[in-house]
Amino acid sequence: MAQLVKLVDYISRYENDLTRYPTQFIRLKRYQWKRVKNQWEHGFDLYAEQTAMEPENLKENSKWYSMLFTKWRKPRPQEGKVPSTDEGEKLEEDLGFEAPLTRRDTSLEQLKKSYTDQLFQFQLKWASSTLYDRSRVDAKFFSDTLLKQLVIRLPDSFLLFYYPIVKVNKAPVELDIVLLAPTTCYCITVLEDERMAAYIGSGDRFWLKRVGETVVKVLNPTIALSRMEKVVNSYFKAAKVDLPIKKVIISRNGYIDYSGIPYEITTIDKKKYDDWLAKLSSNPSPMKHTQFKAAQAILNHTQTIAMSRLFDTEEPVGE
Repeated sequence: MAQLVKLVDYISRYENDLTRYPTQFIRLKRYQWKRVKNQWEHGFDLYAEQTAMEPENLKENSKWYSMLFTKWRKPRPQEGKVPSTDEGEKLEEDLGFEAPLTRRDTSLEQLKKSYTDQLFQFQLKWASSTLYDRSRVDAKFFSDTLLKQLVIRLPDSFLLFYYPIVKVNKAPVELDIVLLAPTTCYCITVLEDERMAAYIGSGDRFWLKRVGETVVKVLNPTIALSRMEKVVNSYFKAAKVDLPIKKVIISRNGYIDYSGIPYEITTIDKKKYDDWLAKLSSNPSPMKHTQFKAAQAILNHTQTIAMSRLFDTEEPVGE
């Protein structure tokens, strides 16, 4: 399951400690899956039974995940107020993840799907909140099928920036998708306006999009793609990061016809998308130091808009 490091301009837990959280995420995911699988197989929560019999192990076992976040960030005053112990515990619980069994799944595959669906929802929370701050999440991201596919199907070792807003010469600029694999950075632009659309590429400023008998002009996606690659590459150079950048145009529901596509750009349309994603999903490489440096180089330039959780009583959209 890829790790959603940055979602537009929302505050992200990874901004607090990029080197620590990815490992904690993997541990949390595995721990909760083991707990849910045991509960499904035996009809009750074995972990709950164990901690009930051994209360001294409660924090170490079933509640360890809520304790993780206290180490990330020291308490800081908010408008003259320091959170009380009760408030801190409430926030920790809100940021924790414990996947319940909502129904009796008839197969292990169904159980896995239920679990990953819940984990995806919490990924969005982790990508929009910290212990003390949170951002308003647009409801569209909870039903964004591309985001969900990338997060669920790619390995834990992949770090995802989904339409991050970065600063370029102090001006905010929205990028498209930046995917950091252990040994490669993918800059991705997406074409998905209508199903079964055919995009006819050229070196001109506009491409042609054909849907049935209708033909319209669309802005050449290589323009945004080249700008994104240039921005990301400038961050890498400043941070002395040596990581190859590949440019990709994706259309999951359409077709791309561009015989003159530059060699440094890969087009992935409806015919190739599943194979492309499957190939990325089978990447066995663990996370790399250079990958972390690359992610931090981008995070250092991202824009963040958030508010204090202590004084925000209204629930964010989507929660």
